[in-house]
Amino acid sequence: MSTIFIDQSSLVEINYEDLGQGRPVVLIHGFPLDGRSWEQQTFALLDAGYRVITYDRRGFGKSSGPSAGYDYDTFAADLDQLMTQLDLHDVVLVGMSMGGGEVARYLGTYGSERVSRAVLIGAVTPFLLQTDDNPAGALTSASVDAVVSAIRTDRFAYLTEFFADFYNLDDNLGRRISEQVVRDSWNTGAGASAVATMACPPTWVTDFRGDLAKFDVPTLVVHGDADRILPIEATARRIPELVAGCEVVEIAEAPHGLLWTHPDEVNEALLGFLGSDRGAMSNAEATA
Repeated sequence: MSTIFIDQSSLVEINYEDLGQGRPVVLIHGFPLDGRSWEQQTFALLDAGYRVITYDRRGFGKSSGPSAGYDYDTFAADLDQLMTQLDLHDVVLVGMSMGGGEVARYLGTYGSERVSRAVLIGAVTPFLLQTDDNPAGALTSASVDAVVSAIRTDRFAYLTEFFADFYNLDDNLGRRISEQVVRDSWNTGAGASAVATMACPPTWVTDFRGDLAKFDVPTLVVHGDADRILPIEATARRIPELVAGCEVVEIAEAPHGLLWTHPDEVNEALLGFLGSDRGAMSNAEATA
C-alpha cells in the first residue's frame, strides 16, 4: 500500500494500491467500503494485463478521516490529485455506487484529458432526489435525514440492516455470497470514520446531470435489476438520456453489491467493454 497527500490539505492522506502494468484502470469503491471491495475485479483485470489502481475514499479504509470535505467537489479533487501525482494517462475510470459520482464529477470538472473510458457500476448517478423537475428520484430529503439519524443513533445496527439490502442476503447468503464476506464488509464499514459515514448520505442526492452531459468518452453502465439500494429505474436506465451512445448492461437478479455476488457477470461486461486486445498488454510484454 502507498499514500499521497492532498494538496489542499497536507493533513489528508489517501491510501492506494497500484498493481500490474499496462493501461491503468482506476477503481473507485462504494459506501461504506474501501478499495479492497474490488478484489474480484482486480484479479480479472490483472489477468487480462491491466494496471489496477484502487484507493480508499477519504474517511474510509486506511485513508485519513478529516472532519470535513465530504462532498463531491472534494472527492473529485482527491481523485484528480491521485491521477496527477501518479501521472496517469489513458485511464479507464470505474466507479461503483458512490464511486460513480466521483467518475461523473471528475469528468464534469476536469475533463477527459487523462481518461479514455468510463464505467459506472451500480452508480448513484444521475440524480436521486425527488424534485419538481426530477419526479423519478428515488430519495426524498426526509429519507436521507432518516438515514443520517439511524447512523448517528447506532451506526453498527444501521450497517447490519444496510448490508442485508446491499447484498440481498435473503436471496443470496450461502448461495452467491458467504457469511465471511458479509462479515468483512461489516467490519470495513464499522472501521470507517463515524463522521465520514454520517456525512456521506447527504451527498447521495447530488445532481450529476450536468456532469454526465459533459461525458465525451466511451461509457459503460452496469447495474443489477434487483438493486434495493439504488433502484435501476432511478439510476442506470436514465443515464442514456444524458450520455449519448453509452452501453448499458443489466445483470438479472443482481443486488447493489454485485461486485461480490455476480463477479463473473460484472467482469465479463467490464473486460468486454475494455477489450483486452485494444489497450492492455500483458505483464510479460510490459517488462520485456
